[in-house]
Amino acid sequence: MIDLSKLEQILKDSWSKETSSDPDNWSPENPAWGQCAVTSLIVNDCLGGEIVWAPAILPNGKEISHYFNKINGKEIDLTREQFPSGTKIPLGIPKSKQFSTTREYILSYPETQRRYEILKQKVQKALELT
Repeated sequence: MIDLSKLEQILKDSWSKETSSDPDNWSPENPAWGQCAVTSLIVNDCLGGEIVWAPAILPNGKEISHYFNKINGKEIDLTREQFPSGTKIPLGIPKSKQFSTTREYILSYPETQRRYEILKQKVQKALELT
């Protein structure tokens, strides 16, 4: 199994405008922007656990849908840095709607699935080189 810190670095190196849910606002200065769903899927692939959801509550009160992971009872959020200081993120909960898991729910969106496949290929290639 891959080490979490190694996976985190590979993900950070792999994020791009094409893997962001909001490519118009993505930038190299904030590479985590819009990467939460696809990143949570990759972490789930590599480390197991479950994918959870919570509203990220920005300092101005605006809420943004946010996905991250829960592994062995511990929340792992590799994209939290996309939000400004002072953002509050409550404990994550499953968000599956009519699907059996949050993962299935996230992958029910074709655009998210497309971005996931791009990120997955980048991560797999980086893992082969290490």
